[in-house]
This record gives sequence, C-alpha cells and structure tokens, in this order.
Amino acid sequence: MIRDFIYKYYIDPIVYGQPYNIVDTLTYALVLILALYLIYRWLSRSKIVQVDRRFILATLPYVVLGGLLRVVEDTGMISPPWQYLLITPLIYFVLFFFTVTVLVVTAYAMRAGVVRDYAAWYAGTGVAACIAIAGLLVSFGLENGMISIPVLATILGMGIASTVLVYAAMRYLLGWTYAADPLYLALIFGQMLDASATSYGIDLHEIDYMEVHVVGSNLIELTGTAFVMFPLKLAVLFPGIWILQRYRDEGPAILWHLIVLAMITVGLAPGIRDMVRMVLYV
Repeated sequence: MIRDFIYKYYIDPIVYGQPYNIVDTLTYALVLILALYLIYRWLSRSKIVQVDRRFILATLPYVVLGGLLRVVEDTGMISPPWQYLLITPLIYFVLFFFTVTVLVVTAYAMRAGVVRDYAAWYAGTGVAACIAIAGLLVSFGLENGMISIPVLATILGMGIASTVLVYAAMRYLLGWTYAADPLYLALIFGQMLDASATSYGIDLHEIDYMEVHVVGSNLIELTGTAFVMFPLKLAVLFPGIWILQRYRDEGPAILWHLIVLAMITVGLAPGIRDMVRMVLYV
C-alpha cells in the first residue's frame, strides 16, 4: 500500500510527466524549507563566503542553468533513466551539488591566493555553463528547423514590461524606494517572466501547453484564462517584498538572503524553462 502511494504521488509524475499533485507539491515545499535551513546552517558555520547581495547575484546564473537543463530534458535528447535527473525534484539535487562544488572550489582558491575574487570565477563558471547548454539547445533548434525569435521577443517583452509596471507601482505609487534593490528587481522579473511564459504558452502559443502546478492550474480552470497568473503573482509579490523588507534587519542576514534567492528561483527557473520550450516548440 505504501509502495502504491509512493508510485502514485511521487514516481509516476516524474516518469510519465504528469502534473503536480497536492501531495508532491506539499512535500517539495517542505523539502525546500528544510534545504534552506540546512544551507543556512552550513553557510553560517563554515563562513566559506559572505552571503550578501553580491553572492546572490553571482548565484543567479545557476538558476538560469536549471531552467535551461529542464529544456534539455524536454527535447528528448537524453533517454531514461538519465533524463530523470533533469526532472523536478531530482534536478534540484543535481544542480545543488554542482553549484556547491563550484562555490567551494572557487572560495578555497581565493583563500589560497590562486584567484583574487571567488565571485567572479563562481559567477563566470555558471555563465559558461549556461552558454554551453544554450548552445546545445540552439543546435537542437537549428537541426529541427524551429527557433522562434518572435516568441522569444514577445515573452521577454511581456516580462520586462510587467516588471517595469510593478516596479513603478512599488516605487512611485507606494513610495517603496527599496524596490530599486537589484535583488528585488530580480525577484520581480523572475515572477513576471514566469507569468508571461505561462500566459503566452497556454493562451497564445500554437502548441497546447498546460499549467502543471496545483494552484495555477485550478485558477486557470476557474477563470478560463492563463493571464490570471499575473494577479496571482502580484498577490504574492507585493506582500512578499513588504514583509521581506520589514524583517530585513531583524533576523540573520544569511537566512534573509537565502529566502530571497529561493523566491527568485521558483519564478525565474520555470520562467526560463517555459520560454525556451516555446521558442523551440518542444
């Protein structure tokens, strides 16, 4: 009975590409919280690097890399069982170990005097990995005769335009001067890109894409349009950023920065993945 439960709610959705269910969604949310705590404890004790804005920005290429790797799995270039390593939640473990390995190597290289600045090498390695995977995806698109620049431009345009509008509302209507912080801007853009890709893919794209997350799929079914993702994101962004800023100086700085990174990740990574999928029509 337990075996059937595990297969139904955890294994089958991975193997057969099924939408998320309430059980695995809650489980992955708990795993994320636990992972944040463990990473926080490790970084606090090891003091391997200073966890600040610079560290978070240097980590963003690895968030983009995660979205690109998911598209590699979508293309079918990798066969089972290796392709399962690029499916949620396994991809998070793969990417985590890769990111931590690069971080540790570059941090100790700086301590040993081999490099002057770990962040440049840490971020640079992530950027190089993104370029390599993006090149692989471009090659796939060229071989299959499908790389839609108009789709790319439309989704990016929607994401940038909505980011500007949200920032303007926070900065000039509400007077939140702190909204100009690069971390908040990355958070806003990641969530708006996710909303833009989902809305375009379901309502406007030639391929019938679908929303796989529980809350989003139910709202889309209820309203009849994927553009409901924008008010959903706004309902999270405005109170989320207000709360983050209110408690910014009251708790551990490391934990605060990790929470911001997690919030950026859950928007930017799927946004990149969905956008690139639609550009390649996979």
